[in-house]
Amino acid sequence: MNISASDVKDAKLTATVTIPAADVDATIKKAYKAAAKQYRFPGFRPGKAPRPVIDSMLGSEAVLAQATNELIGSNEANVLNELDIVPVKEGNYENIDLCRDGEDYTYSVEFTLRPSVVLTSYDAVEIEMPPAEVTEAEIDSQVDMLMGYHATFEDVERAVEASDYITMDVENVKNAEAIAGEGRMFAMDSQSMPAEFTEAVLGMNVGDEKEISWTPEGAEEATIKVTLKSVKERKVPELTDEFVKESFSFDSIDAMRDAIKLEVEADKSSKLPALKENRVVAKLAERLELDKVDEDYEQSVFSELGQNFLQNLSARGMTLDAWLSANGLTSEAFIADLHQQADDVARESLALDALARELKLEVTDEDIDEEFKSAGVEDVEASKAAFVAEGRMPAVRDSIRRSKAVDWLVETAKVTEVDEYAERAAQ
Repeated sequence: MNISASDVKDAKLTATVTIPAADVDATIKKAYKAAAKQYRFPGFRPGKAPRPVIDSMLGSEAVLAQATNELIGSNEANVLNELDIVPVKEGNYENIDLCRDGEDYTYSVEFTLRPSVVLTSYDAVEIEMPPAEVTEAEIDSQVDMLMGYHATFEDVERAVEASDYITMDVENVKNAEAIAGEGRMFAMDSQSMPAEFTEAVLGMNVGDEKEISWTPEGAEEATIKVTLKSVKERKVPELTDEFVKESFSFDSIDAMRDAIKLEVEADKSSKLPALKENRVVAKLAERLELDKVDEDYEQSVFSELGQNFLQNLSARGMTLDAWLSANGLTSEAFIADLHQQADDVARESLALDALARELKLEVTDEDIDEEFKSAGVEDVEASKAAFVAEGRMPAVRDSIRRSKAVDWLVETAKVTEVDEYAERAAQ
């Protein structure tokens, strides 16, 4: 088989494939055998009808069409592997001729690829990171969280303030079915509702009614009518040695803080490397010279994210409808959020691709073996063979190149340590 490819233009690549006559003849013979077994031909046992009879009953072009489909389909993985490409959608096979006995078969297919974009800079990125050591502000935050479990809520007779908890009757006027209901409770400082909601509710008194509108990103304007039913103030117990001993089984406040410090140390040790990776990649994506992600590529990422999410739900024994209901989301809001995630992932992937090209990162056979081993594969050679047969090895190489780009970003990043908990507490 001979494969040649055009230059990539507008993220399109055309591959021209020529299959030797011997392979064509073998595939045509196989197609006739399959037709002889699949259909009944009067006077002949199953699988024994000769070619002229099959042609007379089915038409020669029908069998040749099947052989042509088999030739193209069985060779698609070879084409992807040979050209080392990962199309973002199915190849476009147009103007395909039927194969013929005794002749080489040549066809062309157009693949849509990820756009090749550039960055405004390929220098090391600059990020902020929490310090590796546990800070007093981090311990304070954990103490506040533990004390919060013992908080009570007391009714107050005053206007709503930013730290209050409120109960409202919420009537859906348009596009807000998910949050409608009687006696809905909201924490004013939770940021779970849009800013327009928070701004409108601040200063309301029990019994007040108000209509509130906002436009969620990627969706139509939503409107609700609310009636304030109650205003509650959160009361946290006084932190004392006695309370700590009674409620948390520590001898003192200092003993509790020491235990919290050990837990935070372990948590930071496991999570900081991944946090650094996420931040350097996000910072790199800001340098992408791209106004809008290509629709085909965004859709391919969207589909992959959706499939992974549904598989995870299924593994947990949960349906999408049940998950949406438990999280108070509409299917429209879920899809809009998934598209936003797909856009973010696509941008980060394109940025890493651009950096990998600039750094001229290569993938060795040893890299591929290590990738399969790190995934927990027992029979590496068998798994590699399966990936090659399915045309998925180019995607593995893409993943390795991106991982190498991430490693470079992490190693070269200019990091400023910031105690984010202390900053939030000071606001």
